Amino acid sequence: MSRSLKKGPYVAHKLLKKIEGKKPATTAPIKTWARASEISPEMVGFVFLVHNGKDFPEVFVTEEMVGHRLGEFSSTTKFTRHGGKMQKELEQKKKESEIAAAQAAKAPADGKAKAGAKK
Repeated sequence: MSRSLKKGPYVAHKLLKKIEGKKPATTAPIKTWARASEISPEMVGFVFLVHNGKDFPEVFVTEEMVGHRLGEFSSTTKFTRHGGKMQKELEQKKKESEIAAAQAAKAPADGKAKAGAKK
């Protein structure tokens, strides 16, 4: 449900006070719990730490975000993979193959370095 145009956008006054007169490049991230606050054009370039119920993920504000709410960019739920035992086995095999590939790639590089050191 959208907000009435005659009321105007809701922007937390504390956020506007923290931004007022500061440059985005030199300002530290701004910590906020105001997830319902709408992003205004003055906020572009600033980094906000938006509370998601547990911690404060960073949200870097760009021009495309203007008009959206801060809470839209700080997810409150964590995606858990589906699949159970079979999925875990597949992930384990994939992880083992990645480790083996990394070790195989690392072994020739170490051999070349040692050969050069002996000369």
